[in-house]
Amino acid sequence: MAEVKLLGAWASPFSTRVEMALKLKGVEYEFIEEDLTNKSPLLLKYNPVHKKIPVLAHNGKPIAESLVILEYIDETWEGPTLFPKDPYERAQARFWAKFLDEKCLPAMWKACWSTGEEQEKAKEEAIELLGFLDNEIKGKKFFGGDNIGLVDIVGNFVGYWFGIVAELAGLEIVTQDKFPNFCKWIDEYNSCSFVKENLPPKDKLTALFKARFEASNASK
Repeated sequence: MAEVKLLGAWASPFSTRVEMALKLKGVEYEFIEEDLTNKSPLLLKYNPVHKKIPVLAHNGKPIAESLVILEYIDETWEGPTLFPKDPYERAQARFWAKFLDEKCLPAMWKACWSTGEEQEKAKEEAIELLGFLDNEIKGKKFFGGDNIGLVDIVGNFVGYWFGIVAELAGLEIVTQDKFPNFCKWIDEYNSCSFVKENLPPKDKLTALFKARFEASNASK
């Protein structure tokens, strides 16, 4: 049997998306929790370039960067597909996955953790970007159609993590009146039994980020 190990962190949306993909495919794996304040020699060996999680090790061969890992998982193991079969649809899935990681996540994260003018600018950018997502998901249950696909798995931050962090930050950005289609997707996503089984407990994430907010405020 192939040896599959995942170096990650329980509270990381990037690690969680890889776990979701492995479980969707029915792949057995060993999860190795990394202390990101004291990175292990194994992590530094497997990902010397970025020194980040997640890293998937398949028979001792490491693959880094979550989007790359998701594509590797989809191509390596049989089971439900993450990517559409049609070349154009595959390209679109890659586009929206990159859009989430490179545009939405930084703006939404900055909106939660910044203050003053910087926060207002980040909020405006986040609202503009969410408008694109709201339009893209219109008329669909999931970004992948009727079933969870690549973009839905990559969207775990905007669908789950962001709601927790934004509430702690006192922000109200994702609202039903502004983004009805996106809010409907969030409801579908978080009520999906497969998704619910594979997300970190809300109370644990809330406690973690609450402590981070308190530490951040204390240092100001």
